[in-house]
Amino acid sequence: MDRTTPAYSYTAAEKRARTRLFIKGLRQATADCVDPRVMARMEEIDRSAAERGARELRALHDLVATARHDAATAKAKERAAPRAERDAARQARRDAEQRVRLAERALARAER
Repeated sequence: MDRTTPAYSYTAAEKRARTRLFIKGLRQATADCVDPRVMARMEEIDRSAAERGARELRALHDLVATARHDAATAKAKERAAPRAERDAARQARRDAEQRVRLAERALARAER
């Protein structure tokens, strides 16, 4: 899923700094004398958070693709398994499918 708005991933320190800068900028705006350094620092924080968010989304997409590949492999192994090993292969397939569902949920949460 391609997004037009970037996914931001702020660290705790960035959240605190951005909140302080926002309050400082709000006070300056009420006095009509906004310091451009405050806005520049906020944009810098936003830029790094957007880059981090994009990296995390790419990693989640890779994780989903890997999990789907592993599930397909497990399904093929289950079909090819001899009767004596079929129960273990079925459990391995179910585990792989569970990993796919978990990865897809994590990706959906990140894309919101």
